[in-house]
Amino acid sequence: MISAVTFLITLPFIILYLVSNAYKRPPNFPPGPPSLPVYGAYWIILAHSFNNLADAFLKLGRRYKTGMVGCYLAAFPAVVVNDPALVKEMLNREELDGRMDILLGRLRSWWKKLGIFFVDGFFWHVQRRFSLRYMRDFGFGRRCPRLEAVLEQQARDMVDMRISGPKYPAEEELVKGDLIHLPHFFAAPFINGMLHVFGGTTLPRSDYHELWTLARGALLFQRSSDDLGRALCLTPWIKDLFPGWSGYNDLRKGNFYLQDYFSKFVNEALETHEEGHDRHFVDMYLTKMKEEMREKGKTTYSVDQLVMTCVDYTFPAASAVEQVLSFMVERLLLQPEVQEKVHEEIDRVVGRARPPSLDDRKNMPYTEACIREVMRCESIVPLGIPHRAMLDTQLGQYDIPEGTLVAANYVALHMDKEIWGDPENFRPERFIQDGQLKPSLDKSLPFGAGRRLCAGETYARQSMFQVFAAFMQAFHVSAADGWTPRPAPRLPGIITSIPDYWVRVTPRV
Repeated sequence: MISAVTFLITLPFIILYLVSNAYKRPPNFPPGPPSLPVYGAYWIILAHSFNNLADAFLKLGRRYKTGMVGCYLAAFPAVVVNDPALVKEMLNREELDGRMDILLGRLRSWWKKLGIFFVDGFFWHVQRRFSLRYMRDFGFGRRCPRLEAVLEQQARDMVDMRISGPKYPAEEELVKGDLIHLPHFFAAPFINGMLHVFGGTTLPRSDYHELWTLARGALLFQRSSDDLGRALCLTPWIKDLFPGWSGYNDLRKGNFYLQDYFSKFVNEALETHEEGHDRHFVDMYLTKMKEEMREKGKTTYSVDQLVMTCVDYTFPAASAVEQVLSFMVERLLLQPEVQEKVHEEIDRVVGRARPPSLDDRKNMPYTEACIREVMRCESIVPLGIPHRAMLDTQLGQYDIPEGTLVAANYVALHMDKEIWGDPENFRPERFIQDGQLKPSLDKSLPFGAGRRLCAGETYARQSMFQVFAAFMQAFHVSAADGWTPRPAPRLPGIITSIPDYWVRVTPRV
């Protein structure tokens, strides 16, 4: 009886506290949904669009009449920028270059803050600058005949898997008669290209199963989270209660493949490393690490950091670029006239006697425009990797406190009618003027901007062109029996569960 009376007396105070806390926010903070207990506004966001966070924030922006949506995610403030002009400003603001210290980042790197993706400050600046400077010597981020030759041969092997049929058991999982399985059919050239940059070598076709294992691991990791890290990153303790349901087990499993592979890769290089005889990028990193330890007694360079640097640069090569080409093939099935135009351009510029090269790229604006357009339509990570405000600042008319999660809604850019006119249509011609690619090709910022610009942009653009052009030179694509397109509306085409599918490819005659 006493406990019941106590509960009735305290209930109004509990309700009052929850209501007041729901609408508590920093001064001059962007408007947005109220906070619920434990998870803040996260469930409200999901209620607006469960499998499409970018669309959910667009809806919330319209509801609250704002270009910036402010809310709490668990205990920390968050801002998602929908306004295209403010998105570009945000991406170029140095004080917004930080990263959130979340479980997703720690999980990937032995519970330390390592790598390139999820670190910031001086450590990030030093590690990113060194890696980009010396990876360039091996073709990353510039034109490099050796790397282009590697990708050309890798594309030949990829095409031959279908032309001549599988040679090894692992290939039989991706090629069955005239059918190929996407996205992993495209994976080997991109990952082997990165291995060439890191270690000056590539895996032979007999070992491609190792590359496909890395690709499957990267895709499993990506499918096990979302742009905000799901509930697992908001309340990390649920990994102990619900390791399967929360996605924790699959995140660990997916990450393990890449982490384990590059741990062995780096350790093998370490065992044979000789200072003064740098064979490849990994050697150059190890030399720098040993020099700093000898001269200063401390260093930001370490074996674990080198492993995670390789993991971070390889992750997009093992997941994003193959997915982009898979979406491109899907688009060819939906709009056959696009395939006809690509084939016509390849036949006119390259012919059939030799493979396409990067020298052909400037003369193949339509093929290049198709890749640009599919990246505009299909946002693999629609909110990008969230940034963090590293100090109190202002964006637009609102104040952003230090420590706030700040995310750019790329779909707001990709679907902006003022920029694109008819963003709901897949139309590569929008990137072409007077038979050439338009000078400004990056209005949609698919690779970000500012200091957090994707470090692999040049590699991704060049390798995607080489692989896609070689694929289209060799094949005509058509739908496999039972194939159905993803549900309408197709645009903005947010990727929440990356599709995999079989497609029929027949050699061109």
